[in-house]
Parts: sequence; C-alpha cells; structure tokens
Amino acid sequence: MPKLTFPRSLVLAAGLLLGAGAAVAQGSPGKPVNLMVPYPAGGPSDAIARIFNVPLGKELGQQVLVENLGGVSGALAAQKVLAAPADGHYVFQGSPNEVILSPLANAAVKLKTEDFRLVHPVADAVMVFVTRKDLPVNSVDELIALARQSSAKPLTYGSVGVGSLYHLILEHVQASTGITLAHVPYKGNAPLLQDIGGGQVDFAVLVYSAAMGALAEQGRLKVIGQLGAQRSELLKNVPTVGEGQALKNFSYKIWTGFMVPKNTPEDVVVRLHAAIGRTLQDPTVRTQLAAQTQHPSAPMTLAEATKFFDAETARYRAIAKQINLQPQ
Repeated sequence: MPKLTFPRSLVLAAGLLLGAGAAVAQGSPGKPVNLMVPYPAGGPSDAIARIFNVPLGKELGQQVLVENLGGVSGALAAQKVLAAPADGHYVFQGSPNEVILSPLANAAVKLKTEDFRLVHPVADAVMVFVTRKDLPVNSVDELIALARQSSAKPLTYGSVGVGSLYHLILEHVQASTGITLAHVPYKGNAPLLQDIGGGQVDFAVLVYSAAMGALAEQGRLKVIGQLGAQRSELLKNVPTVGEGQALKNFSYKIWTGFMVPKNTPEDVVVRLHAAIGRTLQDPTVRTQLAAQTQHPSAPMTLAEATKFFDAETARYRAIAKQINLQPQ
C-alpha cells in the first residue's frame, strides 16, 4: 500500500486542533451540566433556564440540560443538587424562595442557606398582585378592604409553597393590616396561575410573566398592583403597592441566580462565573429575558455575589422573625 503523506502545515493544524480539544476536555469534562429548576415546566423559572442553557453551554464548551423538579417550596430540587457530587455538573437555579426561606418555614427542609454559594445572579423580576377575573376589586387597597369584610369566609391566596417568598409576603400583609387570609400552596407558578385564571383561587402574589400578561389581556385574570419601590418599565400602567394607602412603604423584588454547593472547587466556580457573565452580555439572551418580563442582572464579581447573598439572607431572616414565621 502506498505511504500517505500530508503537507506539513496540515499536520501542524491537526496537532493544534487535537491539543485544543484535549485542553477543553481537561477543563470541562464531556459530561453535561444539569441546570436544576425547582418548579415544573412552563413557569417563569423554567423560561429563564431555557433562555440560558444553550448560550451558557457554548460558553462552557459542554451541554447544559434543564431539569425540572417541583415540590417542598422548591427545596426538593435544591436538596438534589446538594446530594450530587460538588463538581460543577449540577447547578441550582434558585432565588430567596428555596435557599433562604424554605429552611425557615418548612420543617421538612433540612438544607441550610450556608450550604450554597451564589455564583452570579442572572435575572430580576417584577412581583405583582394578581386576582381571578371576577373578584370585585381593582386595586390592592380594595383587596385589603374586601378581605376585612370577608373574615367569616377568608379570601384564598395561592403560593408556590409554605415558606416561599410569596407566602412570606402575604403573611407580612396580614400582620401589617390585621386581615385574615387562607393559604393554598402549589408546586409552582404555572399550575397556580392556571387556577387563578380558572377562578379556583382568589388571588396571589407572583412574578409577572409573559403568560400572565397574555391571560390578563384575554380578560381571564387581573393584575392590580406591583411590589417594587417604583413602577417597572415593563408595567408602567400598574401602580405600586406603596402608591395606595393600605400598604405604605411596602416593597419587595425577587432575583434568580445560579448556585452551587458551598464545597465546589474554586476553579470550577471561577470558570462557571466567567461563563455566566459572558452569557449575560449576549444580546439575544437580554432580548429574550425582556420578552419574559425579566431584567438581566448587573455584572458582579464573585466577592460581590457572596456579599449580596449574605445581605439577602440577613434581610429575609429578619422579616421571618418579625412576622414570627415558624417551621410547619
């Protein structure tokens, strides 16, 4: 058989490619990264994950798969991440709901906030009061007034579970106003929003989403107030809660971030942080987040992310103590 020969330049190029491939394989094993979403498919959390997984995978040089696991106020998914090897192959997409509040309010949750490290926040959302279409209120003040009149048969409100931020907020509302409400926990935003649209529950505090906006436009539910300190650019026509009389100086916002177990090696965390930062600058990612009524998070160093996470933990623990939130 004749001996095959190749130009020297081609041999060198092939060698460089093989070397680069080996470097990528060494720095990022071929095993995919699981992005763990603590709620069922179809909700705002799931939408964020599906905006990030492909471009983040390109930045990391390995596939990023979205995995949905609802239950126990999102803590079920958080516990699954903590049980996996801390090698960067399981990343938790979380918020104050699952990693700060669940341990304070749900006796079944065994994780501690300190078990996680926030690598980088990725999105900020607007939270709103949303009601069934035929609830006879058009503002948060009117909702509070109706609740006062309905003490014999309390209004029902839904949340994504005991100890979730939405549950905490409405416990705070009850403590601040003296009203009584009946809590109906759900496994995620999507089924709760569906039941508000169907009239099975009176109202909720939820993250504003494109799906919610579509239902509101169809007249299937009402968005009556937002919880930020100022009106969001995304919802200029919806008043803040603080603009009314019943809940002056009452404001909340919610963020979503990518987290890993605290004992994840530093080089893995640094690499993931850099990839998230680059992904957040992707114009397509930013446009898709805006379409889901989410604001891309501002850039943060790892040190700044840690400081932010510590401050958020202290804030929500203080509110939980103020309203005497007890594990159930």
